[in-house]
Amino acid sequence: MRPLLLASLALLALPGHAEVTYSEDIRPLWQQRCSTCHGAASPYWGEWQKDKDSHKKRQIGPRMDSYAELLHFVGWPQTGALMRQLDDGTRNGKGKPGGMYQHLGASEAERQANLAIFRAWVGEEAWNGKHWQDKKDQAGITKAELERLRLAY
Repeated sequence: MRPLLLASLALLALPGHAEVTYSEDIRPLWQQRCSTCHGAASPYWGEWQKDKDSHKKRQIGPRMDSYAELLHFVGWPQTGALMRQLDDGTRNGKGKPGGMYQHLGASEAERQANLAIFRAWVGEEAWNGKHWQDKKDQAGITKAELERLRLAY
């Protein structure tokens, strides 16, 4: 296993480190696994959306290089997008991993360990991938579900 992953898992196991935080756990993981396609050189969501097909072909994702930008894809306005993209397929009921799951690690064990860190940060009970509003096959997120989000800085 990689040193960053081992360090993150060791931190999670310590009694004094019960809460997963953006600054201590998510940011280093994100820098290692996500920043190449979602870094400071990437366009903000609105710009990315205007030419998403071209950006996807060039493997450029929307910008997520700060706590505030990442929250955009968890809480609002792109509610649940992070969860849908990183999910391993066990929670979405379809058995199919999200499009970014493969980038969480070089092996299935590493992907699962890193996914567990993201899930703990979002909140295990909040990891549902629901959209802000109703979609044809799913009800939108509720106030009670939003209140389960952890997202500690």
